[in-house]
Amino acid sequence: MAATHAFWLAGRQATGETTFDVTSPWDGRLVGKVSVPTEAQTEEAVAAAYAVRDEFAATPAHVRAAALDHVSKRLVERTEEIAQLISAENGKPIKWARGEVGRAVSVFRFAAEEARRFNGGEAQRLDTDAGGQGRLALTRRFPKGVVLGIAPFNFPLNLCAHKVAPAIAAGAPIILKPAPATPLSGLIIGDLLAETELPAGSWSILPVSNDRMPALVQDERLPVISFTGSEKVGYAIMDSVPRKHCTLELGGNGAAVVLGDYASDADLDWAAGRIATFSNYQGGQSCISVQRVIADASVYERLLPRVVAAVEAQVTGDPSDDATEVGPLVSEDAAKRVESWVDEAAQAGARVLTGGKREGASYAPTVLVDVPADVTLSCEEVFGPVLTVQKVEGEAAAFAAVNESKYGLQAGVFTHDLQAAFRSHRALEVGGVVIGDVPSYRADQMPYGGVKQSGVGREGVKFAMDDYTYERVLVLTGLAL
Repeated sequence: MAATHAFWLAGRQATGETTFDVTSPWDGRLVGKVSVPTEAQTEEAVAAAYAVRDEFAATPAHVRAAALDHVSKRLVERTEEIAQLISAENGKPIKWARGEVGRAVSVFRFAAEEARRFNGGEAQRLDTDAGGQGRLALTRRFPKGVVLGIAPFNFPLNLCAHKVAPAIAAGAPIILKPAPATPLSGLIIGDLLAETELPAGSWSILPVSNDRMPALVQDERLPVISFTGSEKVGYAIMDSVPRKHCTLELGGNGAAVVLGDYASDADLDWAAGRIATFSNYQGGQSCISVQRVIADASVYERLLPRVVAAVEAQVTGDPSDDATEVGPLVSEDAAKRVESWVDEAAQAGARVLTGGKREGASYAPTVLVDVPADVTLSCEEVFGPVLTVQKVEGEAAAFAAVNESKYGLQAGVFTHDLQAAFRSHRALEVGGVVIGDVPSYRADQMPYGGVKQSGVGREGVKFAMDDYTYERVLVLTGLAL
């Protein structure tokens, strides 16, 4: 029998009256049972976070930094155990699961560093005008209040870390809601936080069902919401609480542009390999996976067969196998949705060059060309191992094709031309442009987020801390400046 996992209520373990099963999308086996907080327990967690908010904001930086350092170090010590858990509940290949644990290690370490230097204060002389003679302004940042962090299934540890670590670093209590499909990795963070000396009530991890989320969203004691997930749900949250501060990291349909100067055999081999890997890693279930390749006509005919060959070389299968690069999607329903979108495109005239087959929750890595602009696959985020390739004439047409999307998360531009790199930075309507690589690169300390329908606000530890806090000015009078 799989173990029953308690949740974390105001820093202590607790159990509710019911449980739900977490199963493997690969083979359907039971990974664990999770206890569900009752409504009374959820209320207790929110009340505790609200009550401790002033105390936590005043906690010395070294206390918060030490706690974050501790979590980072303990994640290192438990890397293999946690990676196996991520792989089991999510279906993520073990090689990528280990990488995810490594990223969470860095997130907590970065947060510890930021906790030590954040809020140092900026002094501004006000005697630049006669009315400010003898006055000095000191600006510091203070938490807006309790953070409600809502995490998705695709990075069940690291995206929980991106909610929890910046909140603790900034001195903001947090209520974390992990994804129902993958709560076990988020609960592990509670195991490690419980070993620290953070104030009781400053954090809770509550695996409540999605239908209970609106009540938390509406709760006035939770003025900050950090959500990562679908466009539909994210904007519904924002629309329902227009006076709250919302950070939304939503979807994308990442484009990789290959310009005409990226033309040597080595260039095209590199681009094809990176495109193939990062259209399929995590089963394509990443907001910045490569969904669209936009290639200059001068390199298209040489690039396309390389991309197809590299996609066909991706190793699929059991996610617990070290050799596996592409595992299942999070559920069979998710794979069926991808299948329906590809079938719709094919019926509308697209050509499937490889893949296009589903088996249970697994979908074969797939490449299509001649995809009509009005089919779902062109307009929406596929969130699966599916790639479209199109030919364009010149840089301007390539950049225009990127911008035709309603999404704007990240884009990759393969070029050696520094001027073209700067032109892409100016022209592309996205939150980040990666030169010489795919859009799937993310450093956890950099600002990360999108424009248009890809969300608002930025993650990345320091930038999330800015979102969770506000500036407050102190004016000192009668000083001899």
